[in-house]
Amino acid sequence: MKPAALLGDFWGGLGAMLVALPSAIAFGVTIFAPLGGSYAALGALAGILGTTALGLVAPAIGGAGRLITAPCAPAVAVLAAVGIGLIQEGLSPEAVLVRLALIAALCGLLQIVFGLVGIGRLIKYMPYPVVSGYLTGVGLIIIASQVPKFLGLAQGESPWQALAAPSAWSGFGIGVGVATVAAMLLAPKLGKGIPAAIVGLAAGLVAYFGLALVEPGMLRLEGNALVVGAFAGSAGDFLEAVAARWRAVGGVSIGDLTAVLVPGLTLAVLLSIDTLKTCVVLDALTRTRHDSNRVLVGQGAANLVSTAVGGVPGAGQMGATLVNLSSGGQTRRSGVIEGLLALIAFLVLGSLIAWVPIAALAGILIVIGVRMIDHHSFALLRNRSTILDFAVILVVVAVALGYSLIAASGVGVALAVMLFIREQIGGAVVRRKVLGNQMFSKQIRVPEEMAILADKGEQTAIFELQGSLFFGTTDQLYTALEPELKTRRYVVLDMRRVQSVDITAAHMLEQVEDMLADRGAYLLFSDVPRNVPSGRDMQRYFDELGLAHTTHYVRVFGELDDALEWIEDRMLTAAQLSRAQEQALELREMDLFAGRKAETIAALEACMERRAVRAGETIFARGDRGDELFLIRRGAVRIVLPLTAQQHHLATFGRGSFFGEMSFLDQGERSADAVAYTDTDLFVLSRARFDEVTTHHKRLAIQLLGSIARILALRLRYANAELRTLRDPTVG
Repeated sequence: MKPAALLGDFWGGLGAMLVALPSAIAFGVTIFAPLGGSYAALGALAGILGTTALGLVAPAIGGAGRLITAPCAPAVAVLAAVGIGLIQEGLSPEAVLVRLALIAALCGLLQIVFGLVGIGRLIKYMPYPVVSGYLTGVGLIIIASQVPKFLGLAQGESPWQALAAPSAWSGFGIGVGVATVAAMLLAPKLGKGIPAAIVGLAAGLVAYFGLALVEPGMLRLEGNALVVGAFAGSAGDFLEAVAARWRAVGGVSIGDLTAVLVPGLTLAVLLSIDTLKTCVVLDALTRTRHDSNRVLVGQGAANLVSTAVGGVPGAGQMGATLVNLSSGGQTRRSGVIEGLLALIAFLVLGSLIAWVPIAALAGILIVIGVRMIDHHSFALLRNRSTILDFAVILVVVAVALGYSLIAASGVGVALAVMLFIREQIGGAVVRRKVLGNQMFSKQIRVPEEMAILADKGEQTAIFELQGSLFFGTTDQLYTALEPELKTRRYVVLDMRRVQSVDITAAHMLEQVEDMLADRGAYLLFSDVPRNVPSGRDMQRYFDELGLAHTTHYVRVFGELDDALEWIEDRMLTAAQLSRAQEQALELREMDLFAGRKAETIAALEACMERRAVRAGETIFARGDRGDELFLIRRGAVRIVLPLTAQQHHLATFGRGSFFGEMSFLDQGERSADAVAYTDTDLFVLSRARFDEVTTHHKRLAIQLLGSIARILALRLRYANAELRTLRDPTVG
């Protein structure tokens, strides 16, 4: 444990306690006051006990460093409203206390459930404009709430009422507040040893007692609105509060339990949102990431303990957390220290806390609030593309100031979703469209076949799709497909870059299937992803919808190359080139030896091996030593590159083609696997036998190597043309 970190946690916990404790007392009084005047003191005690319990338990379990948990405004809003309603219904104060305790306990239990089932993860998807607007809104709310205190007015005054009545301002309070703010602003120039909030508080205390020399009345606690003031605190009061809470639980009825379900759920949701939003702000300020689910479990446990000891429930409090951060808090220990100091203050130091100037605390929070405002967001106004994002920030701020932070969050998320949908609609879902005479399969074919495929290629349209296919982009996709549905015989949809498909897009694709089937055309899907970012198995989803079931006019292929090869085979069959493929070629019939003399062919064939390979059999593997050239008499051979999880298809060689030329030429290791795709008949020519023959037939060597070079050059031309097609953004 580093002394510097421990010292920072101590200063942070102390500063947070000094901010959280006065507000907790006020919150407790607000909740208990409707029960009658005698309960106001019990409310103050409940606020202190809540600060202690929440501070000790939440950081010990929760997953956010430097987060300070204390009684908060949402808890006051729900519990005070329930208390007032129950009193109006005629319930006794003791019965109301039982109901309030049950609501707080149910809230804690539900928060634990929220964390265990993973609801906390949802907060991680909060968009930046919402976080920025929330951060700015919280800063402005903090500033506004502290204006009356800074001016030395009663806490019930609104900011506008305070500003509109300068005659009621307290010059002494303003003096203390100005001294605090000035000290905080100058603190960084004095060094980083002591946190700015502590320097500001010390300056406020010095200013207060300095001004007290002019106004002796400031040295009295009774009736002094400029300081926190005295409150009762002893071990006896603490134990009595705990005992009273447990005695009340013994009288719980079934009616009490059913009556607290709705307010308990409401309070759990509000406190969870309030806490997680504070965590998001804390992450933005500290560049860290919190464990949302663990935070909720910690908050729920803390609220249960607070309820058990007679305290007020709470949440991650923004003001106290920011004071903790600015005062040097570095770990979750600062939250525990805050709880311990609250307990010590309750038991021992009540008289000292009584002299803390309210204006000094207000000055600290005003500086923190100003620093929370996201000044960088104004840069979004410089570009037209980000103006709408700035508008989201403004709306979030306006709703936060006009209604509540929770409402602002909901509005912000709704607007962010709308902007996301707008962005998705604006993006192109068709990444590229090419025709079948611009892109060919990896099946290496003879020139006669390639000529036919180039001539018939316009029958095929290949669409490479991307992004999200949903109700917002369905019309765009249909508009791109519609012209091709009337003219093309084969429409291929390459789905490898698709991230999601909703039911609207799926229904549109069903209509496309029907339109093509009506005119005897085919729809082919390729590379339908199994796992997309949303976690959905797209292949299974397509199967469930009946969208990708293989029918007479619908085909589904694992790779685009398989789809193209299927189309090309149909075209060649239609051109009556398939019947010849059933017969094994002789050496003289192969394009590689076209125009050679019979004696040359005979000499070469004499040194060749005839080999039959069954489908699926490996002819050679990557890394094998070999010098053979393989000529395909019948069948097909695939060249694949073995990878960690799967094999990458490099090429397919068919009847009349050759493969293995690299090792034949350089006699090096094989660079890939060769696997028989169908039952295959081969001529096998080793380099050693070839060299023997060419000692007597030197011209044969020149002719064979020249033929290999010519065919390799032809293959390279097709590959270059396809690369140009793929690189040209204007294609399609």
